[in-house]
Formats: sequence, C-alpha cells, structure tokens
Amino acid sequence: MFQRKLIASGVLLALGLPCAAQGATDADIQQLRREIQLMKQAYEARIDALERRVVIAENRAEQAKGKAEQAEAAAVAQPAPARGGDSVSAFNPGVSLILSGLYGNHSQDPSGYQITGFHLPNDVMGDVRPQRGFSLAESELGIAANIDPDFYGAMHFSIRPDNTVSTEEAFIQTTSLPHGLTVKAGRFYSGIGYLNEQHAHTWDFVDAPLAYQAFLGGQLNNDGVQLRWLAPTDTYLELGAEAGRGGSYPGTGRDKNGVGASALFAHAGGDIGDSNSWRAGLSLFQTAPQGRQWDDASLAGAGVTNSFSGNSKLWVVDGVWKWAPHGNPYYTNFKLQGEYLRRVEDGSLVYDTAGVATPGSYAATQSGWYLQGVYQWAPYWRVGLRAERLSSGSVDYGVNNASLPRPDYSPARNSLMVDYNPSEFSRIRFQVAQDKATEGRVDNQLFLQYQMSLGAHGAHKF
Repeated sequence: MFQRKLIASGVLLALGLPCAAQGATDADIQQLRREIQLMKQAYEARIDALERRVVIAENRAEQAKGKAEQAEAAAVAQPAPARGGDSVSAFNPGVSLILSGLYGNHSQDPSGYQITGFHLPNDVMGDVRPQRGFSLAESELGIAANIDPDFYGAMHFSIRPDNTVSTEEAFIQTTSLPHGLTVKAGRFYSGIGYLNEQHAHTWDFVDAPLAYQAFLGGQLNNDGVQLRWLAPTDTYLELGAEAGRGGSYPGTGRDKNGVGASALFAHAGGDIGDSNSWRAGLSLFQTAPQGRQWDDASLAGAGVTNSFSGNSKLWVVDGVWKWAPHGNPYYTNFKLQGEYLRRVEDGSLVYDTAGVATPGSYAATQSGWYLQGVYQWAPYWRVGLRAERLSSGSVDYGVNNASLPRPDYSPARNSLMVDYNPSEFSRIRFQVAQDKATEGRVDNQLFLQYQMSLGAHGAHKF
C-alpha cells in the first residue's frame, strides 16, 4: 500500500510541476524539490528494507533445508521396523501382553475328541482338543526391539491354560540388506500358507481350522533360518525359503547334523481399484519324521501305539480378498479367506510298538480346506461364517492293512461368530459351531471369548 501511494504521489507531482511552475515562486519550487527528495529517500529506504527481508528469508530457507537433510540422513541411518509390522521405539524394547479368556460349552465330552482318519501324537492332540467350562485361553507375552541399524529381535511366549509356558518365537531379523532381501534366524512361525504366520489373537475365530489341526498340529513353527525376497514391482511379489530342525509336528526333530525340514513359498497380491485388494500364495513344506507315534485302535478294538518314519510333504494354496469402500474399513468391510492343504507321506510303519511290533510300508495322501467370510456391518461389530472339510483320502498300511482300520469318513465343522471390538486393543467374541470331526459324534459347541492387548503392539499382517 505504501508503495502505491508513493508512486502515485510522484506521478502527480511530476505532471503538476510544469503547470505550477508558471505562477510559483522560487520558494515554492524549492519546497517541491525537498518533498520529492524526501519521497525518494523514503522509497529507497523501503526498497532496502524489502531487500533485507528477502535476504533473511533466503537464509532461513537454507537453514530449514539443512535441517531437513540432517533429518533425512538420520532416518536413513535409523534401523527399520520389523517386516511383521512390529513398530516399536528404536533400540528400546517394546513389551506387549495379550490376555485371553474363554468359556466353552460342549454337547459331547471333549476327552473323546478325535479327528477320525488322521493320526495326531498325544501331545498334539492335547493342544487341539477343546475344553469345557471356564479357562484361561492361550495368552501371549512379547518383547521386541531394534538391536542396531542392521538387526531386529523379538521373542513371544505362550501361556497356556495348563500353566505351561512355551516359546512360540525367538528370532533375529535383518533390517538393512539390499535388493529386497531379509534374513530371519531362530524360532519363528513358518511363512507357508496365510494363517500360519499370524498369532492366535489375530484369528477371526476362536480356534484354528481343522486342516491346520490335522496337518500342522494347529500351527507350525520351526528352529532354523528363513530368507525372503520382495520383488521391486508394482504388483506385490514375495518369494521365500526356510531350512530348519523340523522339531514340530508333522516332524519329530533329529539328533544329527543337517536340515530336518524345509519350506518354499511364494505370495503375490495387489489392489483392484480403490476398494478391493487381494493376496494369493503357494507353499511347500517338507520334513522327515522319525518314530512319530500315535495311539490307535486295531480292527479288533484293542488299543495300540504305532510309529511312522519316512517323508512328509505338505502343499498349501491360500488366498484372501478384502473389500472396503474407497479403502476405508472403519465403517464397513468384508474379508474372504480360504486355504487348501494336501499332504503326501510315505515310509515305514511299526504296528503295535509295545506288542507285536510288526513293521510294514506306509503311504497316505490326505487333504483338507476351509473357507471363511467376515463382514463388518458397523463400527465395532463383525459377523463371520466358516466352513471346513477334511478328506481321509487313501491310506495304505502295507502288511498291516489287516490289522488297522482305514475309515472312509470326512471330518467337517461349521462355525458362526459375532464379535464386538470397542477398539483395536480389545475384543469380545461369541461363537457357535457344529463339529463333526469324530465319526459318530456331533458336538454342538458354544464359546465366549475375550482378548485384550496391552503395551506396544504393532500392526497386523495383511
């Protein structure tokens, strides 16, 4: 505004000066000259002030740029969070606690629960067998932190209803390898399939699918090393390989050098528009159990213990599709998820180890699948439906075919759940199911569960 007035005054004076000079005195002319000089000085002072402000602004911009470059350099040097999404304060251990409680009501006595046609060791059957009444469900204690700019570490303990504590995971993981590579070493959940790598408190139902119970004992972890490669492509593509001890079912561990179990997996995914996303995968897990025992009943009805040694291969095909309007899942969203598992085993079987101990060949091909959908119709509220089936397939006991049954039965289960999630840290779930895993028994089940998350807990996987 000052500049406009100054310029206007100068123009008027310049235009009016010749006219005024015709009748003006010398004093008037001198007065006009002084006023012009004063305006000129004021104008130059204003220009100088503006130039100084420009210099100051430029200096501040340079300082801000320097600070931004320093912050960017510090961010590059800072260790990255874990690939699993466990973002905790750099170098400071983050502690998380998942508290879970369960009430179960069953129309059949769980002590007689079996998955007909599938041979689970006693300790594994104890893990998958449901419980009646009130119980402390599996709770979890986790500790995780960045170690330095190159490594991240985490440990997760499982506290079970029988007061036993087991180490679910205890691993280190690289954070700075180039070309999309990541290495993990220690004990960790295998990357096969979709559900296996997720902790139980992130599941959409109270229990693991029947296929996971029959082929993985609920969930598979391994002591060993894992390598992942994330492709630099617009479409999500991840390849992975694992080598380990193979101590968890369906393996038995081994007291010698070398690799007892291995896995290969590939995952691909992407977005369709701004409301849909998907992921699909193919996995292969191999192990060589030695002396894997289970209790069975002979064709004569006598209780026997059998032992299998040989090779076990498990193929897994998985897929998940998610929908949320314009990518915002807060009000409503839908998830469709399914997996197909197929296991092929061959080797030798010793029938009735404590009695006749008859050796013979063994070959089995069995499969199973589940398909579930979960719909959130309003904030905090979800409903889900899961259907699942197993196929006992073909089982050949060799010379022991005359002693052991080969049931032609397909275990099945259907489940319906409704849960209320006041926040991302709390959940209350109601679930009903009709379980036909055991031939000749229909178990109508009712569950009421709570899950509460305390402490530092990062985002979950896709």
